[in-house]
Order: sequence, then structure tokens, then C-alpha cells
Amino acid sequence: MTRKEQLREVIFGTDTRSGKGFDLALLVAISASVLVVMLDSVESFRLEHERLLITAEWIFTVIFTIEYGLRLYCARSARKYAFSFFGMVDLLSIIPTYLTLIITGTHYLAVIRVLRILRMFRVLKMVRHVSEGSTIIRALLSSRAKITVFIFAVLCMMVIMGTLMYMIEGEQNGFTNIPQSIYWAIVTITTVGYGDVSPDTPAGKLLASFAMLIGYAIIAVPTGIITVELQRENRRHFKSCERCGNNENAQSARYCHQCGERIIAADTPREA
Repeated sequence: MTRKEQLREVIFGTDTRSGKGFDLALLVAISASVLVVMLDSVESFRLEHERLLITAEWIFTVIFTIEYGLRLYCARSARKYAFSFFGMVDLLSIIPTYLTLIITGTHYLAVIRVLRILRMFRVLKMVRHVSEGSTIIRALLSSRAKITVFIFAVLCMMVIMGTLMYMIEGEQNGFTNIPQSIYWAIVTITTVGYGDVSPDTPAGKLLASFAMLIGYAIIAVPTGIITVELQRENRRHFKSCERCGNNENAQSARYCHQCGERIIAADTPREA
């Protein structure tokens, strides 16, 4: 095995002790670097430990830069790695610190390093959960048309409700214009309720009460749409076990991986 292959096994591999050790050390370094960025935003801490924070940030950046260079060097395809999800995240996680030499304050963008912690799925042997995340993404994509129509319908409702509130309350009660009133409608219907603008007249309060009740129904609609698509995706890509109810068996599975019961396909005739 060449030196390059040995290096690839350590950096990209997770089955060897050295590979696991490298990934775990990397996760600790990533977590520590994100903590440094967050502490730097605390003014009292930054004023007291400014030099330490700057030094630590540059040390982490140099470490991650060397690591990125080694990944490019030992990857089977440097181009494929560079344009992969983790490759892009690895690159974006080191750029902000170098940008501070030109633009002040950009080092806070280094918190993107937190995405690198997703590598724990490989380290902790949780890769199969990534496929579950793919199921959610497919369900969202499948329901995008319905959700788009729903969002436009809600926006139209916001415009109408905001305009009505502007007509009812007027400028004297804080609804200075229609955009401001639409902002109030969005805040109210989404149940955020900042309270910076509120109605004073009985008619305005009645409309606000209606908006609050509508808000609960609106929250339920996209949830139902996505739930239906998730169920369809599960039926399309997984088999359910009638004995234990486990619905995470692959389509190619003949036995349930949870209880061992034989899985009968939907189109398989049952014995009398």
C-alpha cells in the first residue's frame, strides 16, 4: 500500500482504528472552532480574551486548510471530492477567516463548519439514517406543487386581511400603511405574535381573533400534505412487517430485520 493510499484510508476511512480516531479528533476540532466563533460574538468575553480568540481561530483555520489540501491530494477523484457536498462545506468553512484580511467580521461565517459534524453519521455507523433524510427530501419535492399553491393562497389572504385591518384601524392605531398591516397579518396568522402592532377597536380585535383561529388551521395544512407524501414514499421504498409493524424494511428484504418474520409482498397471494 502506497503512502497516498494509507493517507486516504486514514482520512476517508472509518473502518480502521486510525480512521475512526482521525474523524473523532476532527469532530472535536470542529466543535471547538464553532465555540470559538460564538464566544467571539460575546463582547465582554471578546474584550478580555481577544488575542486568544484570534489565535485560536487562525490555528483552527490552518489545521482545516491543511486537512482540505490532504483530502484533495489523496482523494480518488479530487474534482469529485471538491464539488461534493462535504467538499464544498470543507472549502467554505476555511474561506471566512481569510476574508477577514479584506472584510472585517466575515469570520463569523465560519459557523458553517457545524455542517461538518454531519460526518458523525459515518463515524457512529448511522449512515442508514441518511437514507431516511433522503425520504423526507423526496416527500418535500413531491409535495412542492401543493405547498406552492397553498403559500400563494395564504399570501393572498394576508394581503386582504392586512388591507382590511388598515381600513379598520388606520394610522392612528399604528397601522400606518398596507405593507405594515400585511406584516401584522403574517405575524398574527403564523402565531408568532411580536405585539409591536396591535388593534384597538372592537372591529379590529374581532378581525384579529379570526386571524388567530385561521392561523392554527393554516399550520396543519402543509403538515398534512407532507405526511401523506411521506407515507407514499415509505410504501414505495420500504416494506412493512405485519407482525411487529416495522416499516423500514428494504424492498428487497424477505424477512423483517427487527423481528425476523417473513415479509409477504402486497401482490403475493396468501395461503388459505
